[in-house]
Amino acid sequence: MNNWGKYFLGVIALVVVGYLCWYFSSVIAYVLIAAVISFIGKPIIGLLGKMEIRGVKLPNGVKAALTLLILWAVFIFFFVTIIPLVTNEFQHLSNISTEQIIGKLEAPLTDIGNTLKHYGIISQGEDVKRYSSDNLVSFVSGTRIKSLFSMVAGTLSGIFVALFSITFIAFFFLKDSYLFHRIVLALLPVRYEESGRNALESIQRLLVRYFGGLFLEVLGVMALNTIGLCIVGMNFSNAIVIGLVSGVLNVIPYIGPLIGIVFGMVVGLVLNIDLPFYTDVLPFLFYMALAMLFTQLIDNVVFQPFIYGNSVHAHPLEIFLVILMAGSMAGIPGMILAIPAYTVIRVILKEFFNKYKLVKKLTQSLGKYE
Repeated sequence: MNNWGKYFLGVIALVVVGYLCWYFSSVIAYVLIAAVISFIGKPIIGLLGKMEIRGVKLPNGVKAALTLLILWAVFIFFFVTIIPLVTNEFQHLSNISTEQIIGKLEAPLTDIGNTLKHYGIISQGEDVKRYSSDNLVSFVSGTRIKSLFSMVAGTLSGIFVALFSITFIAFFFLKDSYLFHRIVLALLPVRYEESGRNALESIQRLLVRYFGGLFLEVLGVMALNTIGLCIVGMNFSNAIVIGLVSGVLNVIPYIGPLIGIVFGMVVGLVLNIDLPFYTDVLPFLFYMALAMLFTQLIDNVVFQPFIYGNSVHAHPLEIFLVILMAGSMAGIPGMILAIPAYTVIRVILKEFFNKYKLVKKLTQSLGKYE
């Protein structure tokens, strides 16, 4: 067979593989998520491996089951304790009359509109009050909030199937720590097995560091925002909800922290809507913003360098461009997954395509930390 025939068959094979990956994308996603969970659970497996009962070490199946129980216990505890607070907060927001809010804000909105018109930022015919009213209605609309919960309830069966599948697969990945490695290596030609093995080890090590650091970052942002908002005068139940939402949103690079601050400011405004705006509400919102911005400063100076320094090892501009491209292709989910996906891609490039100059430049920092 000539070279053109080989290229043609290669293209056909790639198309078939691509179609199969697309058709079974949910199954592949379950396997990959289970693999990541097994990576995260590996330190727990290591600790359980040191335990002995009457001189007998725990079997691999027991260690895998206990690890999954620990991970599920943390997950369930988090939701059981926090979700009711979030639900009550959104229920409170959905019961707020937007007409009442706009009525209380009529004076400051009028002042803002007059200032913007004076400097020519908006035209004389634009109504800032009406624009704010329309956006506020869409934000605190009870109908939207209820539809969100209805959507979640409608997908519970799919979520249950996904969680069961991921847990089932993760159990076997935890029981046999090299099962996922063997599955991947079985798909590679023999001459690439050593490079594949090195890549998998590096990916596992870097992803464990990344997700562990990300979890600590969420907890840190949540704790700092909660403490800061309590210091400026917000009650604990509202402060911890804002802290939770801002901590989770902080996972979304760049825009997540901004959305979290806006959410906190809206909640602070709604909770104090009966107070005079200029003398009480405005100073309180200012101190809220100050507290949350201080948290972001700590996050940018302490948390993020720790996370990225132990996993990504890439220039900040490089990270920004990758997140920007991922956001353009897949929206917010793409932005969330951009950094771990880029880490995996760089490791693969380093192991299989390191002879190219561009690949060497992109991956040269990985060797320093592995």
